[in-house]
Amino acid sequence: MKDSELFATYLEPLGLTEKDIKLYQAPRQAEVSIEHLAPLSRKDDGSQLLATPETRDQWQLLANEAKAAGILIQPVSAFRSIDYQTTLIKRKLAQGQTLSAILASVALPGYSEHHTGEALDLATPGQPMLTEAFEQTAAFHYLSEYAGKFGFRMSYPRDNDQGFVYEPWHWRFSG
Repeated sequence: MKDSELFATYLEPLGLTEKDIKLYQAPRQAEVSIEHLAPLSRKDDGSQLLATPETRDQWQLLANEAKAAGILIQPVSAFRSIDYQTTLIKRKLAQGQTLSAILASVALPGYSEHHTGEALDLATPGQPMLTEAFEQTAAFHYLSEYAGKFGFRMSYPRDNDQGFVYEPWHWRFSG
């Protein structure tokens, strides 16, 4: 999708200007085509999480090794389309959140690593999801030590260049 099409279809309707986009710190992310995705796992509600086949394969190896070490880690979010990202932001706006507050933790449509099929939001059973509390879990410590062996890295450490809040639960496969 061309930048002009992304802007007219998704960003301008959110109230953004071209100047806002030029100042946005996160890099543009290409949306992987749905036919290039593979089933990763099922969420509690029965919906299917998708990822690129290589991301899925490496994730399964990492998760299996963690499980063998007594640590359970599960993906709670993976591929997100640009359409879904837009819906997510619109839902938060409808709840009364400001766009600037939303953009501290949710990327603009066209800028989310989830569009690539390589980003996973991770959790561990019995712990709050998608909070900094994940940093205190055995799962986070395991990921910090071993995820690189499988091609994963934490995307948004403290004080990251993209301007997002610290997200110890967000990991991206980069091969």
